[in-house]
Amino acid sequence: MNIKSAQIISLALLAVLFAPPLAAESSDAKKIPPLQSIATAIKTAFTPSSPATAKNNLPERIVEEQEALIFTAPPRETPAAAQEIYQPVAAYLSQIIGKKVVYKDPGTWGVYRTEMLQGKYDIIFDGPHFNSYRMEKLSHNILVKIPERHEFVVIVRKDKGSFDTVQQMAGRTFCAHAPPNLATLVLLSKFDNPSRQPVIVSTNGWDKIYDGVISGKCVGGVLPMLNLKKYDRAGLTRVVFKTQAMPNQAFSAGPRVSLEDQSKIAQALASPNAAGPTEKLRAAFKVGDSFALASNQEYQGLAEYLRNEWGYY
Repeated sequence: MNIKSAQIISLALLAVLFAPPLAAESSDAKKIPPLQSIATAIKTAFTPSSPATAKNNLPERIVEEQEALIFTAPPRETPAAAQEIYQPVAAYLSQIIGKKVVYKDPGTWGVYRTEMLQGKYDIIFDGPHFNSYRMEKLSHNILVKIPERHEFVVIVRKDKGSFDTVQQMAGRTFCAHAPPNLATLVLLSKFDNPSRQPVIVSTNGWDKIYDGVISGKCVGGVLPMLNLKKYDRAGLTRVVFKTQAMPNQAFSAGPRVSLEDQSKIAQALASPNAAGPTEKLRAAFKVGDSFALASNQEYQGLAEYLRNEWGYY
């Protein structure tokens, strides 16, 4: 018996011992034996109150979020910037399907990966390899995409003439975004020998990656072909490897979103009416005038780039 239980029983005993007799109050009152009084007191002390439903005990905001569809994206921006970019999209989708859609900022890549793998997100905007993975493992469908296709290039400075293939650069430094950025995973996929890998110098921003190669901070770098054309107008670099074109970032929706609502969302995001709600999103990712309708088939197989990333397979 713990201390709290002993205290309750002691108080019950004292209450019975010192209570005034009740017989004088009513000649018809039944005399209750002391032991029965003690048992009644103890039973009352340990009987839990009737539980309310879990929903009624939760704060209203949490209940609302549990019933809402969750929209998210990787934590590439500050929380404040992410709210400005994604919250208008969530509000727009709420209007389109007539159900509450809330934007949730995951905060960190670790939380993003964990909650995505647990199926806690219903609508997601992110890279093609993640879309492909969710299609394969989490029953998501891909709805709309950035129309421009991805082409990544591995570059070196022009005066680094000793490298003809990317595989010759094992052990060399590469300016690149930290994995699971797709460009970096594409680079790493070219090195199948665990003992002969490139050295990734984590660098945020395509422009910073280019500058890192030009300055000599890194021997090589990996970035989109479109960005290279923009930065390298003076022709200071040489392309060692270029990928085949692949689909770009996209929106996907999971099984909590009905197929009817998925169709509504896809049509709405690709329509001219989405211009206002998606304005900041399109500006941030160079989408152009609008998103384009997408299909699952064109993203098939891209999940393989996540094969060696922890937690996915």
